Amino acid sequence: MPNEGSYEAALERSNKVRADLDAGNVGRYTMLTGDRPTGRLHLGHYFGTIRERVRLQDLGVRTNVIIADYQVITDRDTTEHIADNVCNMVMDYLACGIDPARTMIFAHSAVPAANQLMLPFLSLVTEAEMERNPTVKAEQEASGHALTGLLLTYPVHQACDILFCKGNIVPVGRDQLPHIEITSKIAQRFNRRYGRVFPEVTGLLTSTPLLPGLDGRKMSKSYGNAISISMTAEETSKLIRKSKTDSERNITFDPEGRPGVSALLTTAGICSGRDPHEIAEEIGMGGAGELKRYTTQVVNDYLAPIRERRRRFEEDLDYVRDVLHDGNRRANGIAEATLEEVREAMGMIY
Repeated sequence: MPNEGSYEAALERSNKVRADLDAGNVGRYTMLTGDRPTGRLHLGHYFGTIRERVRLQDLGVRTNVIIADYQVITDRDTTEHIADNVCNMVMDYLACGIDPARTMIFAHSAVPAANQLMLPFLSLVTEAEMERNPTVKAEQEASGHALTGLLLTYPVHQACDILFCKGNIVPVGRDQLPHIEITSKIAQRFNRRYGRVFPEVTGLLTSTPLLPGLDGRKMSKSYGNAISISMTAEETSKLIRKSKTDSERNITFDPEGRPGVSALLTTAGICSGRDPHEIAEEIGMGGAGELKRYTTQVVNDYLAPIRERRRRFEEDLDYVRDVLHDGNRRANGIAEATLEEVREAMGMIY
């Protein structure tokens, strides 16, 4: 048997849930996931999580997507473009196939009852458990700031986000499993101490390979290496054309030795459904120019229907705002009911 806290155990739990979903038992599951509105969503977000959200939604799972606006200030000093980022995030979600009739899209800051769960939840974790979370460490190092209380408690607000709607599956990459682990601990400890209110939570591990940025580094807006969903075909073409490769003409797939070339091959492979090695062999001595042309074509072909839908939403911003307002309203109803259950379990109904 794999160790309870190991990756192997997490994978085993994830595979059991996938098998149960494939067997048609979708009514057992509620999904919660989301994004911080720090900029435009890009292909890494799409293939990493958004496509899986749409798949779960289409299967009939209760799906919920949080725009984690309060979490922007865990490691940033300003909320300067946040309203624009939130609006564009909703448009990206809708364009990618998230259906507000089946998926609740809402903003973190608009649901006070969910955030109120922080107080009892903080009593269930130790400072050491929060400090050990790799995301807390990574975000602190990246920001260069002192460790704020908000960043330290980042794993606990994520637990609030997941548990307020009784979420029991969360699509994640391997690096996000510590968040699921601490959420599970909080749910278990609350249930043991006060009575069962919250479900067991499973990280639904994605099988999609990590999509690097066009330079081989992590895909990030701050690196200028990300193809945003909101980009035009022309902007995408220009970005790919400017991407750095190397002087060797023969195209080969070698992520460590040739990060720029391999990043383009990975991007082309994910968008075309082909193996990067096969694409490299096909292009061969065609060089970087041919590789960039091919990558541009398959990326733009893949994104064309998404961009067409997005243009329609850009022309109807009242509808986009209505989607968010309706999601906020629904989320508040759920959060208030859960908070009432929590207060009742804790004997705090006066």
